[in-house]
Amino acid sequence: MKPRLHLFAAVLTVCLVYPFAHALASGHDDGITLNPMVLVGVAVMLVAGKLGGEIFERFKQPSVLGELVAGIILGNLVLFNFHGAEPLKTEPTIAALAEIGVIILLFEVGLESDLREMMEVGWSSLLVATLGIVAPFFIGWGVSAYLLPQEAMLAHIFIGATLCATSVGITARVFKDLGKLNTREARIILGAAVIDDVFGLLILAVVSGAIRAATSGDVLSMFDIIIIAIKAVAFLVVAMVIGHLVVPHILRGAGRLETRGVLLTLAVSFCLLLSWAAVKVGLAAIVGAFAAGLILDEVHYKPRGQQANRDLNDLLQPVSTVLVPIFFVLMGLKVDLSLFGQKELLGLATVLTVGAILGKQVCSLGVVEKGINRVVIGLGMIPRGEVGLIFAGIGATLMLPTTAGTVEAVVNPTTFGAIVIMVIITTLVTPIALKWALGRPRSVKEASKS
Repeated sequence: MKPRLHLFAAVLTVCLVYPFAHALASGHDDGITLNPMVLVGVAVMLVAGKLGGEIFERFKQPSVLGELVAGIILGNLVLFNFHGAEPLKTEPTIAALAEIGVIILLFEVGLESDLREMMEVGWSSLLVATLGIVAPFFIGWGVSAYLLPQEAMLAHIFIGATLCATSVGITARVFKDLGKLNTREARIILGAAVIDDVFGLLILAVVSGAIRAATSGDVLSMFDIIIIAIKAVAFLVVAMVIGHLVVPHILRGAGRLETRGVLLTLAVSFCLLLSWAAVKVGLAAIVGAFAAGLILDEVHYKPRGQQANRDLNDLLQPVSTVLVPIFFVLMGLKVDLSLFGQKELLGLATVLTVGAILGKQVCSLGVVEKGINRVVIGLGMIPRGEVGLIFAGIGATLMLPTTAGTVEAVVNPTTFGAIVIMVIITTLVTPIALKWALGRPRSVKEASKS
């Protein structure tokens, strides 16, 4: 589509949305039982997210950043005395749609994760992932404890957990664009990212459990923490074993049915059920969604009367295209730009970003193979992307008791803004740094160290 057509589409969108927004502001519902704010809000969020994603993709950047920035713009229109987007930040229906969107997103991440490739690069991926979790975790914890001494220790630990994540989708795209997706470095990073996701979710489960226990007035002992970790590992293992034995056969058999969309319906239902099961055992819903994706990562089926196999990733794409942007736009809506003038926020964002970048450089020490470009490994693990935002979003919903007898969010608005800045910078800097590292000739000294 030509630039003029894009401009025309944007103007047309505004002209179509404005009457709905005006009706919403006037309080007319025209007999609609569902809150009309939800209808208008979702429409505006989707259009804004897609336009933002389009703009960022034209500059060779991930569309998720465009969706996030679109949400930031919508959420801060109050600075220009327009309060139309304010109710969207706390609307329960939109929050529920966003939560389903993030569940679908983690389902996709699981589908794209290849455990066999992870096993092929073995020890290097395991060590890279382990160091990439440990170093950023303690750096984030230390930074939070130093700069936010008034916060509870569990809040510091949670901020450390947000730095553990790795959004490998951005790195994978750079490798693909340069035609180096099949290199050993790329396979080590992709394998480490799978382990990273698993470790990150385990840390999230433990920290979230500790926070919930503190909110209810209990004290979580080391034994309790071990139990939560064992429970999380057991859930993943049991779900994958049972799932690999049973579910793929059921879904492949769905090809015999003539009803349209059977595979997609069953797959999404399985994802939601496993997410529910994860919540029932005390874990985050996204743990179950990720496990569902790992189980179904190789599911294909041949519809009755057709020759071609259908891939689950392709079938799921229309669902994620609609639901996932709602989550990122909502995350952007919650960013308060009026706080960005605070030295506390900017200082925390700067130190967190530096710590997030340096922490992942430790990953390169985990490479045990010869001839591997360790600089590429370290740079490829930098981006936090959507995973960091998911952690921050969960932290904003978790509450901790204060010394004053009240409760407050683990991730308050100031900390949330700092984490968003960290996510944006680490995501933007990775493609540039990675292209430089892949394109530069290595010295004899560097090669000998490999």
